[in-house]
Amino acid sequence: MPVYFANMENPFTKSGIIYSCYTKISRESENFIPEHIFTYIESGSLQINDEKATYHLKAGDFAFYTKNRLAKFAKQPTEQGGEYKSLSVMIDGQALLKLKGGFKQIHNIPEIETVIHLEPSVFYKSYAESLIAYINTEEEPSEKLLQLKVQEIALLLLETRPEFAGILFDFNEPGKIDLKDFMQRHFNFNVGLERFAYLTGRSLSTFKRDFEKIFGSTPSRWLQQKRLEEAHFLIAEKGKKPSDVYIEVGFENLSHFSFAFKKAFGVAPSQI
Repeated sequence: MPVYFANMENPFTKSGIIYSCYTKISRESENFIPEHIFTYIESGSLQINDEKATYHLKAGDFAFYTKNRLAKFAKQPTEQGGEYKSLSVMIDGQALLKLKGGFKQIHNIPEIETVIHLEPSVFYKSYAESLIAYINTEEEPSEKLLQLKVQEIALLLLETRPEFAGILFDFNEPGKIDLKDFMQRHFNFNVGLERFAYLTGRSLSTFKRDFEKIFGSTPSRWLQQKRLEEAHFLIAEKGKKPSDVYIEVGFENLSHFSFAFKKAFGVAPSQI
């Protein structure tokens, strides 16, 4: 499972741990949470939106993200030239399988939120500081050590929140769900068709076939039209700026959004 070291000025990837440092507001381009994640906000603040709620994390906060969810992340540095810094650890299935036998299994898990705030703990703080110390050294930590650190946070979560056993040890893939309802609620999340197919419990070919039966259009064409209609509404009726809207409705960059908008409505979004 990979660990990422991310920096806006000079991003590079290594292998399930993400250490981010940003000096400007940053919004993720991919909105899919592939694994359970433990996160610590070292400085700045983070806003997370799914289709149901908005979550706010500030410096010193700890949180748990539930896997197989769609969410948008906005990272805000501190004021007056400060930085946004966060540590996130992706708790992959391989690490969890090594721990599964020692914990009581919980069935009939109730619906849980995308983001779960964790109560401040000296254990969480010590863990985060120890991992950041490894990352900030000139010598790179070994892959074996990083894998042990992933298992360590899983154990900490299970010790402090025993009910997490039912969440962490649920290895089932998403089941088949109502495609129409899901797409109408999630069209503005910037993910590929493979993600939408997976989250609705379908293969890509079945997803495309079911989609055309329901909507009478290909997924790509429907998504672009739906996103542009939403963008037009937000600009014309809500007075929002195109530079804010394009990310909100699911486009990856402003130039593509502006081109598609003008082609669809005959006028640039800035002229609405």
